[in-house]
Amino acid sequence: MAMPDPGDTPKHLPDGLYDHLVDVALKAKLDGIGDPRLAELADVDSEDAHSAIAQYLERLLAASLSTLRGRESADRQRRLVDRVIETLVAELGDDWTDRFNLASPLRRLIAVHSEPQAGGASRPDTPLARSALLTGTRLDPSLASQLSKEFAAADRVDILCSFIKWSGIRLLLDALGELTATPHPDGPRLRVISTSYMGATDAKAIEALRDLPNTEVKVSYDTNRTRLHAKAYLAHRETGFGSAYIGSANVSRAALSEGLEWTSKISQYELPHLWQKIVATFDSYWNDDEFECFDADASPRLREAISRERTQGNVEIGALPTFDLRPYPFQEEILDAIAAEREVQDKHRHLVVAATGTGKTMIAAFDYKRWAGNSRPSLLFVAHREEILRQALGTYRGVLRDQNFGDLLIGGTSPEQHDHLFCSIQSYNSRELHKLAADRFDYIVVDEFHHAAAPSYRQLLETARPGVMLGLTATPERADGLDVLTYFDGEPTAEVRLPDAISRRLLCPFQYFGVADSVNLNGLKWQRGGYRIEDLDAVYTGNDARAGLVLDKVHETLLDPLQARGLGFCVSVAHANFMARFFSNHGIPAIALSAGTPSDERRAAKERLVRREINFIFVVDLYNEGVDIPEIDTVLFLRPTESLTVYLQQLGRGLRLHDDKDCLTVLDFIGAQHRQFRFASRFRALSTDPTGRLHREIESGFPHLPAGCFIRLERVAQQRVLENVRLSLTLRRPQMVRDIKHLAHHLGRVPTIRETLEYLDATLDAMLKRGLWSRILSDAELAEAPVSDDEDRLAKGIHRLAHIDDPQQLRYLLAHLDGCPPEDPLAERRRAMLHVSLWGSDGASMAPDEADARLRANPSAMADLRAVLEYRLRHTRTRPTELLPHLAGPLALHALYTRDEVLIGLGHWDLNRRPDFREGVLHIPQRKIDAFFVTLHKTEEAYSPTTMYEDYAISDQLFHWQSQSTTSADSPTGQRYIRHRELGYTPLLFVRERKSLPSGPAAPYAFLGPGDYVSHDGSRPMSVVWRLRTPMPTRLARVAVG
Repeated sequence: MAMPDPGDTPKHLPDGLYDHLVDVALKAKLDGIGDPRLAELADVDSEDAHSAIAQYLERLLAASLSTLRGRESADRQRRLVDRVIETLVAELGDDWTDRFNLASPLRRLIAVHSEPQAGGASRPDTPLARSALLTGTRLDPSLASQLSKEFAAADRVDILCSFIKWSGIRLLLDALGELTATPHPDGPRLRVISTSYMGATDAKAIEALRDLPNTEVKVSYDTNRTRLHAKAYLAHRETGFGSAYIGSANVSRAALSEGLEWTSKISQYELPHLWQKIVATFDSYWNDDEFECFDADASPRLREAISRERTQGNVEIGALPTFDLRPYPFQEEILDAIAAEREVQDKHRHLVVAATGTGKTMIAAFDYKRWAGNSRPSLLFVAHREEILRQALGTYRGVLRDQNFGDLLIGGTSPEQHDHLFCSIQSYNSRELHKLAADRFDYIVVDEFHHAAAPSYRQLLETARPGVMLGLTATPERADGLDVLTYFDGEPTAEVRLPDAISRRLLCPFQYFGVADSVNLNGLKWQRGGYRIEDLDAVYTGNDARAGLVLDKVHETLLDPLQARGLGFCVSVAHANFMARFFSNHGIPAIALSAGTPSDERRAAKERLVRREINFIFVVDLYNEGVDIPEIDTVLFLRPTESLTVYLQQLGRGLRLHDDKDCLTVLDFIGAQHRQFRFASRFRALSTDPTGRLHREIESGFPHLPAGCFIRLERVAQQRVLENVRLSLTLRRPQMVRDIKHLAHHLGRVPTIRETLEYLDATLDAMLKRGLWSRILSDAELAEAPVSDDEDRLAKGIHRLAHIDDPQQLRYLLAHLDGCPPEDPLAERRRAMLHVSLWGSDGASMAPDEADARLRANPSAMADLRAVLEYRLRHTRTRPTELLPHLAGPLALHALYTRDEVLIGLGHWDLNRRPDFREGVLHIPQRKIDAFFVTLHKTEEAYSPTTMYEDYAISDQLFHWQSQSTTSADSPTGQRYIRHRELGYTPLLFVRERKSLPSGPAAPYAFLGPGDYVSHDGSRPMSVVWRLRTPMPTRLARVAVG
């Protein structure tokens, strides 16, 4: 059924989905329904209202104007539109009159030329102002003909495709040659991105493009894990009438001229929001390090990559790469976290938690390289298997680009040098290396650190005192309960998020099925953070009905269970044995393993699973080496796993890449749980948007997952998860107090903020919303009750301060609370930044000394504030940087600040003088500063295509920003932006992801620092690209670039 025009709704509204503004006629139909529950209505977000109303008005005008027919219809239609414009002028100002009134007679401009043309300009067959679909049939023009015409009449062209064939590019070379014949003032005329994927690219085609003048080509050589499958052709025009062709066609003769390829042509004029997204995405790829410049010296490497892909050959193991290795962005984020621990906390023992296959050793090698600088400090790399040591040695040699770096110390080998050793723990003990000086090695890496709790590692950990100790593990929680985190102050430095590794194809994607379990667990006893094993064993072991459900779902979900290689995680040895017998008795061969199974039986079980002699291994824990099998393609969660770390370890066992599997199939049997059980953390850990609203993510079917991944919850399972998530995320205060009381009883003392947040699975922001920390402890009968008339006010203020992550500001405030602040020329601004957040609008009537005195009159709040600041200092990822006091006062690069703190930091406000400021741009003429306050997601909706590509990061250094709608390029303001260097102005960027924090307060901004003008496009509003003088760290680029 066609969508009705505005004001032309059908007599009876059909059931189904709509996205229609409610006009008077539609409201009458809705009123006639009778039961208001039958119609779902939603408010229009203020940031999206202009787009929604304009879309409504477009359809209304089209419908209305179409009724005016006859010989003079064009004039009548023009006069009607003039009347609409008169209404706009009355509202918006007279300068709109000449800009938008239609001229008479009604005509269309189709081209402007620098000199007269003998004939009309060549142009595509489809209108530039309208989008179209080309289907490769006789009714549509061929894609090759349209691209040739588009390219010949474009100012710039971008091409993005998986492969480029000579047979295809030669069809376009004439048009591209015409395009690139003259330089463009803003960069290359032609940009091309492609890959060596599947060996399909012809090297001659890439070389022909590279040899065109005013052209740049980039290629991905990562043939095993390339992520590029998009096909896009963009024709940029300064007139604003660009075209983008998006579809299934690579550059080949068949795709461009023969195949039944479907290609959407997107008109920049008609669909500007889609055009912005296409351009933004291409620019982000162009600035991604995965795609490398293809210059005159790159041909041999491309031909080698293509040949290797075509012949499926393997690179020689240990061979030195022909190019510098670089960390992936998520690895860079881990490296930044390690550096922040050293620089902020002076901490030199670090633990990195990451699933096998995500590049832990690569992270260690890069950290050593950066820590060492231009020197080669002594290094000891310890592991328990020779295979790990050989791979690690090759990794370090590749990262350092030094084929002579390091030697193995295993078995009876004798290394030629002793400064850089890759040593087995057995050789470390047998060669008595523990007798060396404690500081003999500057840097020690212990791989598979979960083994470090074993006696064989004790001498190493107790005697060695290196400058840096780095532990690497996929399994920090051991089945025997030994705690490896004690070596690292109780918590890991960083954990590699599975979505990052999956997106980079370091792990395989998953398809996750949440099954409604038949076993109800909400009546079982909960103690010390989990269920009792004996209680779970009683409801699972011997339960034929439940085992039958598992078997049925395996048959229902898998293509062929007898081709599966699966792991089932059980609660006990008895449960594992029961499930193995049940599966075997019902035609699916299976066995059970546990930590007590002899090692030779575990090895044999692995080999049998790989050969598919058995299809499932049911295990009690995941810590034995026998279940580390890359071929695993199915995982069954047959018991509740309370620990997020253990859950991710179990899932990670099936995420190893292997040629025999496209994805991991996960069957999670979700029963009714005790209210203390937490689903929220596990589903948040799988999402690419972990800070988003989780209940909406679940209700929407998990739209934000790594590429190739999928989660489907059965109806009852979804109800159980949603109920649990809503209960846990609500963090009701009475229950929170009871939980803290239970935690204190378990610990035998008052818990710290860190311990409490871990136990509650909550954020600092969420907890402080519930009041002063001292009041929460008092209500849990763990502390004296605070006595203060300012309690509510200070509770809100400390909550507003929970975002602080600037280490210099944190240290100053802690010293200030202790009454011994350091000498600091910016001390008054730092103190004012504290009090503007602590007291809010009430602080405007206080002098700084009065605000200090009033705070100190509240000793409980003072202690709470100190505890919060100490917690934030311990967990900040912001590395200290040189301040820019002449520009930004005490504001540190990449730290978070509220709007009010920024205004004080810039000197525009002080505690008592607060000029009104409501816009997103602050002009400070006396200091020649333009400060831009940017919110990336402007609407509350998770996805708003009309606003999400107004402001965004193109890369870690380039930022696309859209001015206010009244700013033209020719206006004084627009010229100040464009000519800021000439005029002595400095633009400063402050960026946040969303308007508000989950708990309600306005979200803080990250200070990205000064930027310099690169280019602009459009007018009223202007779209400006700024180049940041300091690149964003990866943790910020992850949010801004997306």
